[in-house]
Amino acid sequence: MQVAERIVVLDFGSQYTQLIARRIRELRFYAEIHPFNTPLAEIAKLRPSGIILSGGPASVYDKNAPLISKDIFSLGVPVLGICYGLQLICHLLGGKVAASHEREYGRAQLKIRRRSPLWEGVHSGTVWMSHGDRVESLPPGFHAIAVSDNSPLAAVADAKGRIYGVQFHPEVQHTEQGKTILRNFCAKICGMKPTWTMRRFIDNKIQEIRAQVGNERVLLGLSGGVDSTVTAKLLFQAIGKQLTCVYVDTGLMRKGETEAVRERFVRDFGIPLEIVDARDRFLRALRGVADPEKKRKIIGELFLRCFAERAKRLGHHEFLAQGTLYTDVIESVSVKGPSQTIKSHHNRVQGVLHLIRAGRVIEPLSELFKDEVRRLGLALGISRDVLYRHPFPGPGLAIRILTAVTAENLAIVREADAILLEELRRTGWYQRIWQAAAIFLPVRSVGVMGDKRTYENAIALRLVTSEDGMTADFAHVPYPVLAKIASRIINEVRGVNRVVYDISSKPPATIEWE
Repeated sequence: MQVAERIVVLDFGSQYTQLIARRIRELRFYAEIHPFNTPLAEIAKLRPSGIILSGGPASVYDKNAPLISKDIFSLGVPVLGICYGLQLICHLLGGKVAASHEREYGRAQLKIRRRSPLWEGVHSGTVWMSHGDRVESLPPGFHAIAVSDNSPLAAVADAKGRIYGVQFHPEVQHTEQGKTILRNFCAKICGMKPTWTMRRFIDNKIQEIRAQVGNERVLLGLSGGVDSTVTAKLLFQAIGKQLTCVYVDTGLMRKGETEAVRERFVRDFGIPLEIVDARDRFLRALRGVADPEKKRKIIGELFLRCFAERAKRLGHHEFLAQGTLYTDVIESVSVKGPSQTIKSHHNRVQGVLHLIRAGRVIEPLSELFKDEVRRLGLALGISRDVLYRHPFPGPGLAIRILTAVTAENLAIVREADAILLEELRRTGWYQRIWQAAAIFLPVRSVGVMGDKRTYENAIALRLVTSEDGMTADFAHVPYPVLAKIASRIINEVRGVNRVVYDISSKPPATIEWE
């Protein structure tokens, strides 16, 4: 991304790393995440205005602790360390870090002890701690600028070197003045201006796309969801008729989805659309496959083959475009050293990875979070009804069937899903929920319907609230609404005699079951 100013966030494995970038972008400064082991030369090429070292689960004195070179402090840009990042700064520059006798997890009271540009407009108050180690002695040139009950060095600074560290997490909502602290780092210490807007993103991205594409043609794989719709609109604005949109009807979509996509693109957007009927092919390919990772890879690879076949008929296309988001990239590829891949994304199957390495894939949304994509869509003139639809997984209903996909269980989950969404809209709950899903469970249970014993399928309802999908809580939907949904599914969807409600949060659970 070509921007004049940026914050580089180095990721040491914290569950909150993505929130750091999100909060900074909300303040209209641009931030991007890179793995902690990114070579120093690559970081220097980015010409960051500032660097943030994230938190992480390790201890700096662990044998395999993720470390960086202290030469990072010679780049001449301000550095802010958060939690593990603070400890790492002190460890690298000659301070001492050790296990704390009194660990701090959760809310703590921060008491400011020394004036600092980090504290402009900030007063003593509640912060969110999550650490078992603490700094016991500071490197030369550093001073304590805040304390907490269990952390005499809860925030430290080398004002001359423009190096700062906080033991708490300013990026989480529980830290009352966290966004002000991050704003002060970006504006007061790094000297950045709040110029990161969706309009600027559109202008920059259009220039990038045109420079990359030149006179070549681009093939976009369209799912019809928010991400691919915004991608299509942005690409069409950038390159017009050089774009070919291909919608593959996998048979794994929601009820009426193909018809809605056709109407939206042809009538509302004026973007030509190719529709490939591949329903039977996907059912055959998924026959007998229950493992979710295998499902995702089969769907992604077959999706690509369908594109390749249609593209061959349409003529040469040099580039493949995808609606991949930042969260998709983060969750698909381990960039954190000790972290593990959460799931394989359908945009990261082997065939696509080969094209990515060859520089033939365009992913204009890959730097954005979901809420940013929606704001981008509004700036492009897409209606709120389309943009504020619930997220829907690329592999479709296949990963909402927790067993092998068949035409029968696909029909069951599709009808249950349609009833769920209809009732949520009717009761006004659709807009309050981040994502709602009907999940086909691989179990049967005994029931009684019409004085007869039944032995049929169960459906789980997964309804969550969230800001960005990185963390989520189950939606506290009123019992009468849930009862109506369950009653309709059991009475109207043949083959279902039980509905259950998922009350798990993320973490530890994910939003989707597969």
